[in-house]
Amino acid sequence: TAPRPSSSCSNSSEDDDLPEELRGLDKELVEKILNEIIESGQQVTFKDIAGLEDAKAIVNELVIMPMKRPDIFTGLRKVPNGLLLFGPPGTGKTLIGKAIAYQSGATFFSISSSSLTSKWIGEGEKLVRTLFAVAAYRQPSVVFIDEIDSLLTQRKADENEASRRIKTEFLVQLDGTGTSGQGQVLVIGATNRPHELDDAARRRFVKRLYIPLPEQKDREVLLRTLVRKNSHSLSDQDFLKISTKTNGFSGADLSSLCTDAAMGPIRQLGSLALEIDPRDVPPITFKHFRKALRGTNPSVAQDDLKVYIDWNNTYGSKSTTVEDDDSDDDDE
Repeated sequence: TAPRPSSSCSNSSEDDDLPEELRGLDKELVEKILNEIIESGQQVTFKDIAGLEDAKAIVNELVIMPMKRPDIFTGLRKVPNGLLLFGPPGTGKTLIGKAIAYQSGATFFSISSSSLTSKWIGEGEKLVRTLFAVAAYRQPSVVFIDEIDSLLTQRKADENEASRRIKTEFLVQLDGTGTSGQGQVLVIGATNRPHELDDAARRRFVKRLYIPLPEQKDREVLLRTLVRKNSHSLSDQDFLKISTKTNGFSGADLSSLCTDAAMGPIRQLGSLALEIDPRDVPPITFKHFRKALRGTNPSVAQDDLKVYIDWNNTYGSKSTTVEDDDSDDDDE
């Protein structure tokens, strides 16, 4: 059961406490959204995300620029109402959502599908309606739905009525974001299982971006970022070796690897670790990483990668650059 919302957003239980645009909605659900779903403006930018240059370019053109200049991006150029981020787990889909919200100055709403279907059991349909109403009131807004496949999975004969109603309400509200006002509400769905999405849901996410595993150069940047807060003696050559040996690792896998390597100096100290001055803790070395690599494997199977690549080839959105446009002139 969800915890009761705090009283910080309201001084009384009267409906009059709500803004005029939100009156008539369930006040308790409005407060739940304000207290539990809206995330404070975390300063995440694309510079904090290694690699994914194609995805960043598409997002900047389709989302961030239109949200900053809605007066220019009108009609066919307006923000799409649905953006799907798909790919292996641990590749930075949530970070991209937060970066979009921060760089565009939007309010960031974050909720998982499991919360809609279980945390507020019996209230899911009403919560969806209220969530979109609050997002419209606070626009420009980014509504980030994690595990979107759980909410919008393909229809099954044994699907329960409550799940079906939540799904239907979500699709109705998603359609509405594209036709109301300036359309400054963007819904971002994140999934590790895009192939399980309902066809109708997939079509509503008009832009579908593949967020792949990091390449070697991006893994090297990630490794440097992860260890920079700890003392280490790693050389450029060491970072190159580690990034080469971690082919197939996700960002989350690399984080786990670095955590294990960082424990190496502590394990060396044994019981002395409880007495040593923090400044005297030995640095992390390549030897610690070499040992950590023996006990760390990629979390994403090659068979799963093929599923993502095939789905991307069929349904994914591709980057279109200025150079691409210029090269087409010769075909006219």
